[in-house]
Amino acid sequence: MSAQITINEVGPRDGLQSQSRILSVEDRLQLIDSLETAGIRRIEVGSFASPKAVPAMAGTDRLLKQLDGDGREARTPRTARASRTTYTSMVPNLKGYRFARQAGAGSVTAIAYASETMAQRNVRMTLAEAERAAGDILRLARDDGVEAIIIVAVAFGCPFEGDVDPRLVGDIAARYLEAGAARLVLADTIGAADPAQVGQLAAGLAGEHGAARLGCHFHDTRAMGLANVYGALEAGIRWFDSSIGGLGGCPFAPGASGNVATEDVVMMLHQMGFDTGIDLPRLLAASDLATRLTGTAPGGRAREWLRGHLDKPASVTGGRP
Repeated sequence: MSAQITINEVGPRDGLQSQSRILSVEDRLQLIDSLETAGIRRIEVGSFASPKAVPAMAGTDRLLKQLDGDGREARTPRTARASRTTYTSMVPNLKGYRFARQAGAGSVTAIAYASETMAQRNVRMTLAEAERAAGDILRLARDDGVEAIIIVAVAFGCPFEGDVDPRLVGDIAARYLEAGAARLVLADTIGAADPAQVGQLAAGLAGEHGAARLGCHFHDTRAMGLANVYGALEAGIRWFDSSIGGLGGCPFAPGASGNVATEDVVMMLHQMGFDTGIDLPRLLAASDLATRLTGTAPGGRAREWLRGHLDKPASVTGGRP
């Protein structure tokens, strides 16, 4: 089993989309810079959803252009670390994909749904229409040389329809993986999952398709985010979405609270002997910045403990603080 874990930081998108305080593009760039400084190499930086529907994501085109070099050097010298970072953007539909391409996106995340009602509430499409749109995005991205990730919303439970049949999720995963998705991410959108459920679904998909193109995305609604990460780890998953400071929540999914906090996930992984390439002290600085910028980021459950222990021997903090 690989000891290397990929952390896909979703705070600048999923973490900010439901906040009452709407951050400026410059504030969002500052947060992204702090995450890069901590060593995070994959960051979901924004969404090309309608600004009327998700006001916090307005200006993602300008943000992406600055990240890719247009004006970035004027803010901070471009370094080798920045050039190694992959920035991805959420595209809810074909229109969003076209806007992302105009902004120069090299990686996009499209959404599939495991329930009819969630598709209608989130993008005002039927399940079939949303599936066709994601498939069209996947085909266009392949032709354009763009990385396309598919995230399956409400893969473990829907706020409107309740339990989700894992066979349905398996069918969805098979279709997109066979169609060439770079990665298929199972999203516990409302924090409904438990570790046994996660392990069973992830292990089944890994056994059928291999774990290399699978990932998981957990919310911490019922304080089971880290336990669910562990359940997925045991099934062979080595890619996890997480959000700095525990920011998060979906404006279209009642009951969805913050994502599992990046600092908690990284601390646990390091203590278990996994390698993330992330520097924990700098990650805590990014978490503090998220709290200052938003006024609401709770911070990871282990943040205060870590703050008092990062200067202790590695055996106390678990390997590589």
